[in-house]
Amino acid sequence: MSAGRVRTAVSAVVAFALLVGLWELAKAVLPDAGVSIGGTRVLPRTDDAAMPHVWTVLARLGEPEVAGAAAQRTVGEAVASGALFTLGLALGGLLIGGVLGALLALGMARSGLLERALLPWVVLSQTVPLIAIAPLVAGWGGKIAVFGQPWQPWASVMVISSYLAFFPIAVGALRGLTSPRRADLELFRALACGWWTTLLRLRLPAAVPHLVPAVRLAAAAAVVGAIVAEISTGTRGGVGRLIIEYAQSATGDPSRMYTAILGAAVLGLVAAGAVGLLDLALRRYRGNVA
Repeated sequence: MSAGRVRTAVSAVVAFALLVGLWELAKAVLPDAGVSIGGTRVLPRTDDAAMPHVWTVLARLGEPEVAGAAAQRTVGEAVASGALFTLGLALGGLLIGGVLGALLALGMARSGLLERALLPWVVLSQTVPLIAIAPLVAGWGGKIAVFGQPWQPWASVMVISSYLAFFPIAVGALRGLTSPRRADLELFRALACGWWTTLLRLRLPAAVPHLVPAVRLAAAAAVVGAIVAEISTGTRGGVGRLIIEYAQSATGDPSRMYTAILGAAVLGLVAAGAVGLLDLALRRYRGNVA
């Protein structure tokens, strides 16, 4: 493992430890009722009902999800199962969004007119609240069939996830494809290279340093989209549904809800970290930013 990757891993651990320390420090210093100024609460409540201790949340992971059930499953197992289900939908959304974003970037890089026509709409698409789109996608999906098969709720989650994933890939790929220097482009023209040859030999390698961070951002966005879609559409099996179910019992056991939130946070880190494998495969192009 390179020194740079060791520093990255150590930094991630230190950042997590710092977050835990700040959480416990807030509980120790701030009043349980929070801080209010002029009748407006400016700092949140820090009692156990609003901010349970970190060790209390971690202890809940080993407890039974349903007390007295015949088939016992711990809260940690439920969160892990839900996280894997959501991860599969997020990866599907990332794949769909990545293909769509790459095609849009290729089209806009090929034609300046197409870029001027599409890019404002690509940016505008991200101003629409995701929570407003989710019910529409679920409603439309309930009226269609794919190859004779009824539309499944998880398919709606995957489509909604791809909605968030396509934007960073489209913008990052477009920036990368248009990053080669004019002198390099002129050299390829002088060698009578066509557009596709220039794309494969020059534009795509030059786009890698821009594309890898975009895919990492898209992976995290796909996870967020999948979780929000599960919550909005009520799709069962994922960590988003667990957040809803555990939130319903938050009055009596708030720490259980935080276990699902912790699972969602770890899921986002896993998805973003998995893109590091792509970075390793393309490391030969890492210094090619023009």
